[in-house]
Amino acid sequence: MDRLSVLILLSATLVATPAAAAPRLQFVERASHETVLPRTPAADALGDLLVFSNPLYDAANRTAVGASRGYCVRVEVGQWWQCQWTLQLATGTLQVAGAYPDSGDSEFAIVGGTGRHLGARGVLKVHARDEAHSAYDFVIELQ
Repeated sequence: MDRLSVLILLSATLVATPAAAAPRLQFVERASHETVLPRTPAADALGDLLVFSNPLYDAANRTAVGASRGYCVRVEVGQWWQCQWTLQLATGTLQVAGAYPDSGDSEFAIVGGTGRHLGARGVLKVHARDEAHSAYDFVIELQ
């Protein structure tokens, strides 16, 4: 068999092999340790900093599984924050980045990780569990 035939055979095998389902992780973040550091005396100003270190629980919201630590910078008053944070898990970390709206659900990019999640890519979907935003559902779909 010549080299071209081998390459064609390998290509056909890769195309015909079904992709494994992407890992899906679910957590609850309890927003209990966060504060806004204002840049000015105004109640909401461009450049304000939201910092947090919140506990992370399993999907049933019963067992602590890690922490969600990071910061967000106010980039549009009353509308948007730009965020960067780390999800610390027993299996390693996931790095998260993206824009967070003042209302509604949001999606963030998973831009890397460590441990079992080394080089992770995917999406973190965030949904507030109540009107007070005291806890959030995190659904992570890794590629």
